[in-house]
Amino acid sequence: MRLPGVPLARPALLLLLPLLAPLLGTGAPAELRVRVRLPDGQVTEESLQADSDADSISLELRKPDGTLVSFTADFKKDVKIFRALILGELEKGQSQFQALCFVTQLQHNEIIPSEAMAKLRQKNPRAVRQAEEVRGLEHLHMDVAVNFSQGALLSPHLHNVCAEAVDAIYTRQEDVRFWLEQGVDSSVFEALPKASEQAELPRCGQVGDHGKPCICRYGLSLAWYPCMLKYCHSRDRPTPYKCGIRSCQKSYSFDFYVPQRQLCLWDEDPYPG
Repeated sequence: MRLPGVPLARPALLLLLPLLAPLLGTGAPAELRVRVRLPDGQVTEESLQADSDADSISLELRKPDGTLVSFTADFKKDVKIFRALILGELEKGQSQFQALCFVTQLQHNEIIPSEAMAKLRQKNPRAVRQAEEVRGLEHLHMDVAVNFSQGALLSPHLHNVCAEAVDAIYTRQEDVRFWLEQGVDSSVFEALPKASEQAELPRCGQVGDHGKPCICRYGLSLAWYPCMLKYCHSRDRPTPYKCGIRSCQKSYSFDFYVPQRQLCLWDEDPYPG
């Protein structure tokens, strides 16, 4: 939907409609559902929610293999949370699903503000969105565990988002240092085997014994998300104004310690470090 009299620099897939914001009320998160094209070419539906009161954004999509991927940005606490619910293969002795959570520091220029996300509207809900910019793969070595029982001290969203991943919540030493400087209590974090010890462990893809510890790798992709605001110019306005968004795609690769190969059965093939 486009408001009469609002000029656009060029046709936009998604618009920021600040005049409609009062209709949303306060306290209720705003939700937008979009159809997005995944890196493999398949199409899925993605849900984006913004809560301007909590200053947070969440994104959720289901991959073709049934895996549910979510991303939460907590601007108040400088925290972002990735969660994957991976369907298990019962014939391999796996449980119905396995949950993983990866928690890292949020940079405020990674994604548009929650207030702007709450104002997004679609012109054509049936359109399939494809990211305008593909950002580079980010490889992260997750070498610290997060104590679920104390997780609310890091972010109030962690308890809900990672409820199924109580024993599989990971972060990094550099993120821990940042949060400790911000006053987060050290009880939130738990030590994993030291980096030197982990370096001696094989990749899970190279381990045949399902009871042995190893270094697991899991990759996920945010196929489409609003990463920047667009500004338009008008003869009627002296300064540029927000009128849309730029969309991005970004992939992540996480390495983390598992005490048993059984907890990383998707990691089948050897790969270089």
